[in-house]
Amino acid sequence: MQKTNKAMMKRFKVTARGTLMHRSPGTRHLLRHKTARQKHAANKDKILAAGMSARVMKFIAVGL
Repeated sequence: MQKTNKAMMKRFKVTARGTLMHRSPGTRHLLRHKTARQKHAANKDKILAAGMSARVMKFIAVGL
């Protein structure tokens, strides 16, 4: 039996319905040249693509 990948558990969140959420990239540095609209949109969590979420669930589904 495989162990749960802890790095994946920190980066992705499983919702009650089973969809995976992830943080948006681009909010750490070089923010001066980004518009307020870009920064505001990057603050929200995004839904992971269906093809990618199937792969990620292999690593994190062990502990669920």
